[in-house]
Amino acid sequence: MQDSAAALVPPTVAILMLGKRLDEDPYLFPDPEILRKKPQDPIVETKTLDMQGASSTNPKVPSGIQDLDVFKAKKVKISDDLEIGDHLRGTIEDLIDQGGGVVTGSVHKADVLICQYRESLDYRLASRAGKAVGNLAWLYYLITQNRWSSPTMRLLHYPVSKYGIPGFDKFRICLSNYSGDARVYLENLAVAANAVFTKSMKEDNTHLITAHQNSEKCDAAREWNIHVVNHLWLEESYANWQVMTLSNPRYTHFPPRTNLSEIVGQTQIDLQAAQRHFYPQGSVEESEDVRPRQDRNEQDPGLLSSQINLSNSDAVPYRPRSSEATPRAAKSHGAYQSMRTPARINIDGKENETPSSRGAKDRAAAKLHDQAADIALYEKERKRAGGVVFGGRRRSSEDQISNMSRKRSNSKDDGVATDEDARGAKKAKKTREPPVMRLLVTGYKRWATGSGKREVEDKSRLRDMGVLVTQDPAHCTHLAAPAFLRTRKFVLALAGGPMVLSTEFVDDCLAKNQLLEPEDFLLNDPTGEQKQGTKLSDAVSRAKAHRGQLFKTLSIYCTENVKGGFDTYKAIVEANGGTCTMYNARTKIGPTKDAADPDSIDPDITDFVYLLSDSSPAETQLWPRFRESVRKCGSVPRISQTDFCLLTALRQELHWNESYEHKEK
Repeated sequence: MQDSAAALVPPTVAILMLGKRLDEDPYLFPDPEILRKKPQDPIVETKTLDMQGASSTNPKVPSGIQDLDVFKAKKVKISDDLEIGDHLRGTIEDLIDQGGGVVTGSVHKADVLICQYRESLDYRLASRAGKAVGNLAWLYYLITQNRWSSPTMRLLHYPVSKYGIPGFDKFRICLSNYSGDARVYLENLAVAANAVFTKSMKEDNTHLITAHQNSEKCDAAREWNIHVVNHLWLEESYANWQVMTLSNPRYTHFPPRTNLSEIVGQTQIDLQAAQRHFYPQGSVEESEDVRPRQDRNEQDPGLLSSQINLSNSDAVPYRPRSSEATPRAAKSHGAYQSMRTPARINIDGKENETPSSRGAKDRAAAKLHDQAADIALYEKERKRAGGVVFGGRRRSSEDQISNMSRKRSNSKDDGVATDEDARGAKKAKKTREPPVMRLLVTGYKRWATGSGKREVEDKSRLRDMGVLVTQDPAHCTHLAAPAFLRTRKFVLALAGGPMVLSTEFVDDCLAKNQLLEPEDFLLNDPTGEQKQGTKLSDAVSRAKAHRGQLFKTLSIYCTENVKGGFDTYKAIVEANGGTCTMYNARTKIGPTKDAADPDSIDPDITDFVYLLSDSSPAETQLWPRFRESVRKCGSVPRISQTDFCLLTALRQELHWNESYEHKEK
């Protein structure tokens, strides 16, 4: 019998650290690639087979499906948290019927649950019962492949969380050396974990996930002290639902001449971790009767159907609240008592029985629920001034409370107000309707002078009319100004494409004390339009088309002491979807784009790196170093006056004028 073992070079032992099966070709004798090629030589990309139909949680509806049998003898529950339309739901139900399955409305009767979020009650009940739980992407995968597959085998086939992994919201993640479905999968996985994903890498990124270390992004990440890891760190953090430590060498190991994209998607969901975080043993749902509603009605015919409907995903299980100290809490507690699992009947006639852990839990839960009303009343009394003994009114029993309620109702019927009513009556708050307009005001002379009291009164009156005067340019729907201004508020608000009004709108609304039609007060300023070099209506239309992404493709730096302030131009650039970095003598300029990034499509824009600067002697000393650093990265430097940023944002149009540039001396 011949030996079939492959002859490999010794360094391949390090591959075992990853715990995944990798391609052996670069390590096979007699001519291993690892010894033949240099480390900086390009590494061949490999296809990722495990990503087919598993790269997104929001896939497309499959079509052209025939002869389905994947759902044979299975009952499927489609949860309401999917938020799909009636037409799509009907299509899915027809496909399940074609596959031999049955669509049910009860999670208790179902074998399979299709839901979107792990926070739903359907998810917790089905997971605890050991049913198959997956999302819409998994359902489409089963329909397309017509072959059963566990939803835990692929991370994005399992329901996601509304809130993401704790701690991941602080991370800004970028990718390198991944392409195709593997790249899309890792992008969606980072977003599902609640991290911020960026297609281009900046100094504020925290992690770079790469398949190997041969790229400009990897070199820049090491200079900027950004964590460089492989995709296993992201996958296993998601599978275990916690931030995995970077000190584990598996996450920073890159075998030579190996592209790790070939093992993307092989990590599976850790069900024990999901149970610890989303449906732990001993939670409230576990003490409920989770049998089908029909069975429970047979045992207790007097139980109302409204009390036992647990199939709704939005239903909230009973939990005692410390703030509920009224007799209503005791009544709802009685309804909950009837829903608890019945006590075990002693059939064998034994006088004593050793309690099981489940029985102990049931009795402890029942005892806690019996005392819920007393605990709630105690907590409420404890918050009174003077404490439980000396603070406020005390009641010894529920009868006294009900008697007092009866006295109050009688006194109200007789038209007589008691002292108790006088003390308990609260001043009703004035409720306002939601605003119909969010208005940002700039350059308004009526509020620019005076003590500020008039401004407060005017804003309150406008709010009563449905106009909320806001100071946030990013969320305003209307902008009011006396002219086509160059103020910070005006420029920032214009990026969102609001309706621009004259301040006469505010004057007339206050004068007539009613909300007028804003279309009758559109700002008309031919002089200002001529000065800014564009019509205001055209600028607003272009802003709506850009959707706040005018500067998205530009790489912009700005000096610290520029006239107008660095913060002003940083705010303008970021309001238009760009990134503005402060530049000084110690600033390192990295690569501006990655060949794998699909957004790098306009070389005439992205190949330029801009520096907003004045012509003062202190700032001109920074120019030579800036030009040298940008040219080393293969880009073209442009040292510009601040008018380039300001006028581009005002006109909402990317147009370069030679007059903007500070010429090289």
